[in-house]
Amino acid sequence: MQMQFDLAALKMEMQAPAVGRYAAQVYRAEGYSAHAEDENVIARAYAIRSLFVSHRKHLYDNDRFAGSQRGMYAEVSAEAAEAARAICAPYPERGFHTNSDHYGANYSHFLTRGIGGTLEDIDASLVRYADDAEKTSFLRAARIAMEGFAEMILGYAGEAEKKALAADGDDKLRFAGIAARCRRIAHDVPQSFADALQLVWFTYIAFAYEGRYAMAFGRLDQYLYPFFARDIASGVLTEEEATDDLASVFIKIGERRSLGGGDDVSNIAIGGVKPEDGSDATNALSFCILRAVRRCFIPGPNLSARIHKDTPKEFLDACLEVIGTGLGYPALMNDDVNIPALHRMGYSIEDCRDYCMVGCIENFIQGKQPPWSDGRFNTPVYLEYALNNGCSLLDGVKRGIETGDPDSFATMDDFMEAFTAQLRVGAKNYVESFNRVNTVADSINHQSPFLSCFCDDCIERGIDINRGGAKYPTAHGACGMGIATVADSLAAIETLVYRDKVLTLGELRDALAANFEGYDDLRKKLIDAPKYGNNDDIADKYAIWFVDAQADLFDSYRTPDGGRYYIAIASNTQNISAGREVGATPDGRGAGLPVSDAASPMRGMDRSGPTASALSLCKPDYTRVACGTVVNQKYTPDMFGNAEKRAKLGAVIRSYFLMGGQELQINCVSKDTLRDAQAHPENYASLVVRVSGFSAYYTKLDRAVQEDILARTEHY
Repeated sequence: MQMQFDLAALKMEMQAPAVGRYAAQVYRAEGYSAHAEDENVIARAYAIRSLFVSHRKHLYDNDRFAGSQRGMYAEVSAEAAEAARAICAPYPERGFHTNSDHYGANYSHFLTRGIGGTLEDIDASLVRYADDAEKTSFLRAARIAMEGFAEMILGYAGEAEKKALAADGDDKLRFAGIAARCRRIAHDVPQSFADALQLVWFTYIAFAYEGRYAMAFGRLDQYLYPFFARDIASGVLTEEEATDDLASVFIKIGERRSLGGGDDVSNIAIGGVKPEDGSDATNALSFCILRAVRRCFIPGPNLSARIHKDTPKEFLDACLEVIGTGLGYPALMNDDVNIPALHRMGYSIEDCRDYCMVGCIENFIQGKQPPWSDGRFNTPVYLEYALNNGCSLLDGVKRGIETGDPDSFATMDDFMEAFTAQLRVGAKNYVESFNRVNTVADSINHQSPFLSCFCDDCIERGIDINRGGAKYPTAHGACGMGIATVADSLAAIETLVYRDKVLTLGELRDALAANFEGYDDLRKKLIDAPKYGNNDDIADKYAIWFVDAQADLFDSYRTPDGGRYYIAIASNTQNISAGREVGATPDGRGAGLPVSDAASPMRGMDRSGPTASALSLCKPDYTRVACGTVVNQKYTPDMFGNAEKRAKLGAVIRSYFLMGGQELQINCVSKDTLRDAQAHPENYASLVVRVSGFSAYYTKLDRAVQEDILARTEHY
């Protein structure tokens, strides 16, 4: 029987501000200085080892599991910090667009091998590639880094032993247990649920020490389940105790904010199907994870629930109950769309069934491809270029290609050809720009020996994760902005210009260039035209076209290492910044205002209720969208507190997914609450909302983001 756990006390401890300076670079510099004469990858490995070993091993008084980012802060002088920067400068790190983070490790494999088994695997490859200097250097570096990881864990064991000596009663037993667990997993394969959870948490912390962000936990309820089930069966663990264990770890994902770094978007996937046969994978641990995040009630982890046609209704209802607390997660992901979408990219069906999410909603083959990257493809701006012969309506600068005067387009098909031509050039420019940024000329000097230990085939091949070691090459997501802005604009053009002939395309262009000043009547007609999200085929057919056109544009392109370009219909909060680049649009939107959010209807324009909205949203073929989508909806809290209403909402979601919807995430908060939070933020410090692909504290958001959330349609 485990001891009582005080989550509130641990959460309170974590609120203390960091003391000292973030010292990661200082610790790296120690390793670099001592191995300045070694080749780059070896020096990097020693810098990683120093990072792991040298930092202070901080344990909270109420810790149930070891591992904290607080120990990375130390009393370091400005002079020492500057000297460390100079030492580290010749060893630049990869960034997001060069595949550094947003990664899901193969925790399942790592837990079966442990640190000791991983070192054995490295040694076997060292023998295999004894005559290949480049591979042996990489493998030696991986061994140095993994040994440093083991030393880090032993360092925590020593600190826990000190805490145990100074404590008494249950606290003494608790810290002694932490110490024994750390000493065990520093080499041996985890034997219990607590062992496995501790090793996973240490790995996450080590990635954080390396400076990696949005590192996913992946399918936590799958790879921890064998340990969980064995402990439950033997009577050494209860579901309540497992929930406590999980909560004591999840709460520390929020530690980063306390230390001044903001929230980490660490995605956890639960539910879904089994990789071997596609049968339902939901288990008791899936429910424990839901209960744990509910107890923590913080913006992270970024929980994602994989739903499919055979998902138990109890699981979906449990997800809705957690969403109804106001957390805004789990986000709901449709396996019956995502798996075929990934399979279309050339991955094995077993690997596709085992997908997780990294960052916000990005689909990822866990532990089998290099870290993720994505970027913003501002589709509405190319609509503007088609209307203005390649020129911006904001400043008149020519940024597109010449596709003709708008009045030369006799039919809607003529205009669509011009729009497609602008998009084609835009996609080409996007790919060329990203490929330049993504290409690391001296990749041999930008290796990641520790990260590579958590990716299939890197150790076996003796090759770094970003140099061909991974089973699959990189994938990049082009996030198409403004599906509803485009669909609504095209519907307005078809209706008013080509069907009703209320005005010419040239006259529409002039009204847009004037940002509707002097065109109030026309603007009202544009706003009243068919809108996506109301089950109106005129608008919806252009959303269908939008997805197909984006997929067609990027399908033929490849990343520098031969991987695929995915598309996403997602925007994070970039619909706001994207809107600043776009003049007024034919849907009635004003110049510089946000474009529509992700894959959602334009806020406030889905006026026919949630069922009509769902019918529109599932019409595009999202099996062509391998990255994923974000659909934001907002419901009043009483929808979730009433079991009957919750069941009806669950039925709508199931129907939406069966008809081809890819993703859904829900805010459960009223407009009145949000307005009051703006006026009195001091009363709403703990108010969590779903922003886009992540949740956040509402009062900490930029005002423009707050307003964007407020403007979303509120369903009843």
